[in-house]
Amino acid sequence: MPPADQNSLLLVGIDHRTSPAELRDRFALIEGDLDGALEQLRRGGAGEAVLIATCDRIELLSHDAETVSAFVALVASRTASSADSVAASLYRHEGEAALRHLFTVASALDSLVIGEPQVLGQVKAAHRMAAELGLVGGALENAFAGAFACARRVRRETRIAERPVSLAAAALDLARDIHGALDRSNLLLIGPSEMAELMAEHFRRGGLQRISVCGPLERARLAAQRFGANSAPLDALDEELAAADIAVAALGSGRTVLTAARVSAALRRRPNRPIFVIDVAIPPDAEPAINKVDGAFLYDLADLERAAMAGRATRAAAAEEARIIVEDELQNFRARGAARRAVPAVVALRRHFERLRDEVMAGDLDADAATRLLVNRLLHDPSEVLRELAGRENDAAAMEELLRRLFRLAGDEDK
Repeated sequence: MPPADQNSLLLVGIDHRTSPAELRDRFALIEGDLDGALEQLRRGGAGEAVLIATCDRIELLSHDAETVSAFVALVASRTASSADSVAASLYRHEGEAALRHLFTVASALDSLVIGEPQVLGQVKAAHRMAAELGLVGGALENAFAGAFACARRVRRETRIAERPVSLAAAALDLARDIHGALDRSNLLLIGPSEMAELMAEHFRRGGLQRISVCGPLERARLAAQRFGANSAPLDALDEELAAADIAVAALGSGRTVLTAARVSAALRRRPNRPIFVIDVAIPPDAEPAINKVDGAFLYDLADLERAAMAGRATRAAAAEEARIIVEDELQNFRARGAARRAVPAVVALRRHFERLRDEVMAGDLDADAATRLLVNRLLHDPSEVLRELAGRENDAAAMEELLRRLFRLAGDEDK
């Protein structure tokens, strides 16, 4: 079997844009047992596979078409979903499109909140886990190395990664304005998502100690493990909300989870204790009327951006700069790949020259005769090919141009 190259790279996946809410809620079942899912693929005969699993996406990269075709069955079995529902949510990229998608994901340009800092770490962890199981071949290794280099450059040369961190910092400042010191405050994560978990991490570093998670069972349980927190199903949302001083809504189901009536009922159970609701879900989880409820404060992503003084124009400019970097890194990657592909031919050429040199040196000739004979032998085959191509004008012209470039002959005929 010939070695894989980037033209044969395949990527299939489902994400927050393509999947129904009930399927997306079960992504955590794969995210929480990624090594088990990879082992399942390996036992099924996969020779190569990197599986990226987060709250927002499940994607498989490989050069093995049979492994890619097993993706639907894997996701369906792991999420207890029908194969038809998984297949209906599927997208597929091949060759350079797959490579571009990988570079874009690693650079956090395809996330719910552009610039999410966790994404690169998740992609690196997926690559490392697959490599440890022997599921990463040379071409796939090169693809991920290129993606990581691109992501580092995006972070270094643009401000795209500042946005999520600045949003979390703005939310922390607002929470302190409402509640003062946060060491006695309770934080409730609803959903959650990567952005919500970034918020929670910021709040914890800011002094908050008590975190609870409420959402679809596996999704909530996985997040609770990360924070050493308690988890509860969505059926318990009213109880959890009544105990929360800060609620970060990140379910993104397309349904209004936090209504003004629900927040009002929670406040009646906790008089004189306001609730700060931060809605980072896309689409939103909270209805705007919550801001009319006495004792409730609702901020969405746009509100946090204004608080952080990060305007839409700045974000758009940073994203455009990052996408230009992605295209530049793709071009660099192609150039490095072409150089790698040329190596065997260069090695063969060197061996051919060395063999001819050894043959000439084996004769009893002086230096002048030996070098003349060597030059004649080196030029013999190329001269024959040029004569054969003489009747085909385009081929001959292309060959002549190639020779001039290879041996830097431009202008020599005038000397």
